[in-house]
Amino acid sequence: MKKTSRIRPLKWVLMMCILVSFTKMASYAQGEKPNIIYILSDDQSWNDYGFTGHPHIETPNIDKLAEEGHTFTRGYVTAPLCSPSLASIITGLYPYQHGITGNDPEFAFEGKRYSNDWQMARSRLYKDYLDEFQKHPTIPMVLKKLGYLSFQAGKWWGGNYKEGGFTHGMTHGDPSRGGRHGDVGLKIGREGMDPIFDFMDHSIEEDKPFFVWYAPFLPHSPHNPPDSLLQKYLPLAPTKSVAAYWAMCEWFDITVGQLLDRVEEKGLSENTLVVFVTDNGWIQDPNVPNKYVEGSKQAPQDMGIRTPIIYKWPGKIKPKMDHSNLTSSIDMAVTTMAAVGLDPLPDMQGINIMDKKALKKRKVIYSQDFAHDMKGVNAKEETLESRILITSPWKIIVPGVANKDTQEVLLYDILKDPLEENNLADKHPEVVKKLTASLDNWWGK
Repeated sequence: MKKTSRIRPLKWVLMMCILVSFTKMASYAQGEKPNIIYILSDDQSWNDYGFTGHPHIETPNIDKLAEEGHTFTRGYVTAPLCSPSLASIITGLYPYQHGITGNDPEFAFEGKRYSNDWQMARSRLYKDYLDEFQKHPTIPMVLKKLGYLSFQAGKWWGGNYKEGGFTHGMTHGDPSRGGRHGDVGLKIGREGMDPIFDFMDHSIEEDKPFFVWYAPFLPHSPHNPPDSLLQKYLPLAPTKSVAAYWAMCEWFDITVGQLLDRVEEKGLSENTLVVFVTDNGWIQDPNVPNKYVEGSKQAPQDMGIRTPIIYKWPGKIKPKMDHSNLTSSIDMAVTTMAAVGLDPLPDMQGINIMDKKALKKRKVIYSQDFAHDMKGVNAKEETLESRILITSPWKIIVPGVANKDTQEVLLYDILKDPLEENNLADKHPEVVKKLTASLDNWWGK
């Protein structure tokens, strides 16, 4: 009896230790793992910020973020269109891998585009693409296994937020209630930040680390900023359309400041990784409100795919204004995995930007441009408009199947010619051959 009475407590203690160990593996408290916040600008050129040199647009909050983080001024996204770009960010896969290559399925419809009937028809056709996409784990899905809570706010193309692996969110995904890119989720920023703040409070109360996807419909059209901001830019801009867009950029910046201020107020700044990127570029048409000009959105030029990318994590990522290293939005997933102590999933592309050796070793990054409408889950290449490779000093754009007969190979010295005005393909055939071979090798992986 005496022997038994001594062993049982020991066994009980051992069992409790094992249980606690498994619990800690599956669920981390605030402070044990970093909170993660993705801030995603929507339709904004890479040089439309104060810190990138815009002479008029004021973005003090993003400027401060850039000053406090590792800021890559030579960042790129995987596609110049929102849905494929965002899908790459949350999976760490290129569009040709995750299958969301465009914004909408191609279909004939006798009626008004974006009407409820059109939304319903789109939804039925889009299900095939969504089913294919959901074969790939997302960052929220991975983090959930570590005990994270996650919140979707803003742009979300993939039905209900739960279909992206989020534990909480705003987008309901019901086409009968409208909404093509996020329905009620698109209210965030434009109608305040309370849903995110309430979620953060909930996570703190639950003692759980959190992931926030802040992808507001800003500065995206409709360009209807507060009148005070519009009046501020009217004397500075060449037209009212441009003034409205500039005002939208500052409006977005104000909401970023509100979010980061709340993180600071809650005492979470030191244990929060903040990542900033835009989904694709935009150049405002000076004569037509809410319209972009050729060579920006939906285009392989830098005004379509280039973006500043910022990583801020105090004590873990050293602040640096990085004008030399190349980075891509494809790196965000891998870097996030590393931040929470995980290796990247087997199919994930990109590098951990905190790995200085990997960053220094990188010589090229890639992007791709597909048509706005998708022809079929198994017909991705039919809508491929171009493949893009960026290195130093070169950038090459090779036409795809969709415009093979209408576009020539474009080669730019992107460092000397950032506006891509001089095609040097004919002058440097050896460079074209070498870079095309590199593209083919990447594409074949």
